[in-house]
Order: sequence, then C-alpha cells, then structure tokens
Amino acid sequence: MNGFEINKIIAAIIFTIVVVFGIEKISSIVFHVNKPSEAAYKVEAPVIMTAGAKSSGAAAVDIKALLALGTIEHGEKVFKKCSACHVVAKGGKNKIGPVLYGVLGKKSASIPDYKYSKALINHGKVWSFSEMNLYLIKPQAHIKGTKMAFAGLKKEKDRASVILYMNSKSDSPLPNP
Repeated sequence: MNGFEINKIIAAIIFTIVVVFGIEKISSIVFHVNKPSEAAYKVEAPVIMTAGAKSSGAAAVDIKALLALGTIEHGEKVFKKCSACHVVAKGGKNKIGPVLYGVLGKKSASIPDYKYSKALINHGKVWSFSEMNLYLIKPQAHIKGTKMAFAGLKKEKDRASVILYMNSKSDSPLPNP
C-alpha cells in the first residue's frame, strides 16, 4: 500500500467524522427545541413511614389495625422470600442471616453465635411488633449501615403476616395487641 492510498483512507475517516458531527450541528440549528421549564408529568411517590418520620411527629402506625390485615398462613408464604437467608425453625442454624426463631421480644443483635453489623448492635432496641414493622418496610432506611440487603416488604398485609408468622415461631410468643 503506498502513501496515496493511506491518505485516501485517512481523508475518508476524517470526512465521515466531519459529516456526522456537522449533520448534528445543522439539525440542532434547523430544528431548535425549547425545553419546558418544569416537568410535564409530576409523579408523586408514596410516603413510607421510617424511624426518622416517626420521631419528627408523623402519625404512628396503628399496629393493632396493621396486624389485623395479616394471617399466619399468608406469612408462611411471604416468609419464603426471607428463607434464602434466614431460618425460623427451632434449633435451626444461621445462614447468611441469623436464625429468627423467637426473635420478637428479644433485643436486637442478641444471638450469640452470629456476627451482626455494628449498626444493628448499636441499635439496641427490642423487636416489638412496631419495631419489626418499621424494619421490614426497608431495613437499610430504618437502621442505617445494616448488612441486610433486602429491599423490604411494601405491602402492609405482607408485613403484618410475616410478623404474625415469626411471632408464632417462638417458645413464648408475644401477646397480640
């Protein structure tokens, strides 16, 4: 290949680049589009109750009404999402997450043979119905820094059912409110 052919190839590449960018510039001049100053469609996101919202004065969830939505049978079905990381059987072994048998009524991070995140250890609250509900909405938002990488349960019926199911898996279940 001689120098003249190489020059033709390089010229063709440069010409193609100039044409592509030139067409873009010319079309933006010919077809000028004014962008709207505000969004045409406003999407309102649902407000999720978290610990920060609770302490700022927002209305607390009526746990009695919430638990009335759920059933233990439905909770067993929904808990299958959790069973990849947790066991709820008595005498079960820790998996990625700790065993949840009898967890309601206990202090957070209280299973001795499981390595909890510092955030959960420092949380130091007792797993009540209300506390578990707030945690299950979105664990990462309720306890910042927790290792639990679960998106949460958005449906109230699902959360209520899982809480009732977990409470039933205990030697001394908490009394329903």
